[in-house]
Amino acid sequence: MLVYQDLLTGDELLSDSFPYKEILDGILWEVEGKWVVQGAVDVNIGANPSAEGADDDEGVDDASVKVVDIVDTFRLQEQPPFDKKQFVGYIKKYIKQLTPKLDEEQQAFLQEEH
Repeated sequence: MLVYQDLLTGDELLSDSFPYKEILDGILWEVEGKWVVQGAVDVNIGANPSAEGADDDEGVDDASVKVVDIVDTFRLQEQPPFDKKQFVGYIKKYIKQLTPKLDEEQQAFLQEEH
C-alpha cells in the first residue's frame, strides 16, 4: 500500500486504498471519499431483554455518527474560510515553504503564472 505524505509536515494525506486520480503531475490529487457510519452497530442476538428482567436503560451507548472515510482515516482538518486576499497570502506563503522541497521541473511550474 502506498501512503502519500505532506512534504512540509510529514502528515499522511491519502493512500492508494482509496480511489483517486492525479490531476496535476504529482501536485494535486482528487480523492473519492464516501460517507460511513461510525459508532454503535445494531446486533439482534434473538434475546428478549424484558423477559430476562433487563432494565430499559441497560445496554450500550448507541450513538452513531456519519463521517467521510478518508477524512476520518487520516484525521484531515477543514481549513477555515478565506476571502480572496487571505487565500492569496496563504498560498504565497505555502508555495514559498514548499518550493525548496520540489525538483527543478516542479519549482518552475509553481513559478509560472496560472
